[in-house]
Amino acid sequence: MAEEGTKVSAQQSDKLLRKELTLLDMSFLGLGAIIGSGWLFASLAAASVAGPSAVLAWIIGGILIMFVGLAYAELGSAIPRTGGIVRYPHYTHGSYAGYILGFLYLLSAMTVPAIEAEAAITYISSINSYMGSLLTTTADGVTILTLPGIGLATLLLIVFFFINYFGIKVLGKTNTGITFWKLIVPTITFILLLAIGFNIKNFTSYGGLFPSLVSGASSGIIGPSAMLYAIPSTGIVFAYLGFRQPVEFAGEAKDPQRDVPRAIVIALLLAIIIYTLLQVSFIGAINWQYAINISKGYVPGNWSALSSGPWSSGPFYGEITTLGSTLGIAGLIYWGYLLLVDAIISPSGTGLIYIGTTTRTFYGIAADGYFPKFFLKLNKHRIPIWSIVASLVLGFIFLLPFPSWYLLVGFISLATVFTYIMGGIGLQTLRKTAPDLKRRVKLSGASIIAPIATIAAILIVYWAGFTTLYYVLTALFVGVPLFWMYYAIRELKLNSVVGIVLGVAQLIFNILLAYFAYINILTVPPGTPISDIISSFVLYFLGFLGILVVPSLIGYALANGKGKQYIRSGFWLIGLILVIYIISFFGGFGPLGTSAPISFPWDTIAAAIVGLIFHYAAVYSGFRTDEIEEIVREQLGEK
Repeated sequence: MAEEGTKVSAQQSDKLLRKELTLLDMSFLGLGAIIGSGWLFASLAAASVAGPSAVLAWIIGGILIMFVGLAYAELGSAIPRTGGIVRYPHYTHGSYAGYILGFLYLLSAMTVPAIEAEAAITYISSINSYMGSLLTTTADGVTILTLPGIGLATLLLIVFFFINYFGIKVLGKTNTGITFWKLIVPTITFILLLAIGFNIKNFTSYGGLFPSLVSGASSGIIGPSAMLYAIPSTGIVFAYLGFRQPVEFAGEAKDPQRDVPRAIVIALLLAIIIYTLLQVSFIGAINWQYAINISKGYVPGNWSALSSGPWSSGPFYGEITTLGSTLGIAGLIYWGYLLLVDAIISPSGTGLIYIGTTTRTFYGIAADGYFPKFFLKLNKHRIPIWSIVASLVLGFIFLLPFPSWYLLVGFISLATVFTYIMGGIGLQTLRKTAPDLKRRVKLSGASIIAPIATIAAILIVYWAGFTTLYYVLTALFVGVPLFWMYYAIRELKLNSVVGIVLGVAQLIFNILLAYFAYINILTVPPGTPISDIISSFVLYFLGFLGILVVPSLIGYALANGKGKQYIRSGFWLIGLILVIYIISFFGGFGPLGTSAPISFPWDTIAAAIVGLIFHYAAVYSGFRTDEIEEIVREQLGEK
């Protein structure tokens, strides 16, 4: 049968993958993915949104992601599978929730190589005015790549491709060497800034910890809400997302049960320390005369002006060379030149890893049967060949619509974290449905850690704001129709005509609704009555409700017995998407701004309660899938 063939092929491919990675390799895969373009740009972006409270945003964001990481530590040790993060939802809830979350994760993974290539080229543009005008330009106050800049970024993607192509051992050892460098350079940078350029007034003056002159002030996002908004929107969560690499590469580790959880914790702890100190040093060393465009009327303490200022294309380079010039310290200027070298190495190292991550995401989705089996085919170096080719092509595509680090980082962060709701849910579901699953690592207090991990992910998604959530969900429901047109027909025995009609209708209505919302909600002219915006949202939401619920109910009614179980087990996810969308619009991070009926912090409390309710609804919906049954038998040595 088709389903059987897919499973056998996936099992055979899993066994053929080379087991080459050590604990050091696994830890450095995580840390190497964490310390990429985030350290080059996120400190400035976070400061422009939250001012000095950006320091707290790094700590809070790190703690929240640590809970998610702990959940995946147990999952990764119990079921070490390459592409594991997209496979776990299928193992716990079947194909419907598994496909939606798998495609969402693919959306995030496929965009990271592009953003890392963009980061490297953007930093190079800060060398001098000629390079700046050749490689970058400014649009709506945001630095973006020109066509020559996109061309150089494309060449970087090709380099990432070939290093991955030649095997996991080459990738692991290349990344380990690069990550040693990536640890040293940021560490020396924050030491230099703290020792030579630190000015405590940047924390106490200009509005103090929660200033009013920040990027979200016009929409009412100031104070603690600006601090929380900075976590998903400025690259903070984006930086921490690299913790997932030990899970993704678990199938290629020498001792995954032992090394995956250790690598996750090591990478996150080091990252929290490094990024917090980088943010402290960056804010402390800001020289307002050089950091913002005084000639355009900006005044010292206008934190929002940092994002369009002279340092925006190379924050730490601009800061440390300015410090060297004003103090007459040549060594700082030379260190600034070294930062330009690192600006190629750090994001390139991360992009290198994420080409591998996207490859293994394709592999994991194909192993679940959602994509054709040719994505499982390995080359002579035992790398999924067509998966890596697809990763390269998609990297090229995402360079074009998002030619800026600042434009893409929020999209990636939200898309990825939305899939992380399955960390805590998967942990507690498998405790219920598969107590006999062997776990090398078994978390103490899992019944507490699991719901906290889910709430953490939901809060980060909510804090990203309605606009970013709109873009992510629109992109998601460009891909979901493939479930009805391909998987549901092949595996759930849905009538082919019904499956194609459902998929095509869902796709067309999604595009039409997205256009309606863009025109009538996201880009309305200033002064538009709030009642008009709310009315437009109600119409849009009713249509969005239809494209989610109607195909689900029709598919459920017409699928085979197993298909009914799979689709029913994913109803909680549809409900969560709808409820969090409503809160996002009417809350303090939505388009209504200061007129939002659910103001901060009540909106955040509401989002947390929703997360808790849907955590237990999801755990209740989980069941012992055939895949988990096979894994348990394999652990017991049964055929």
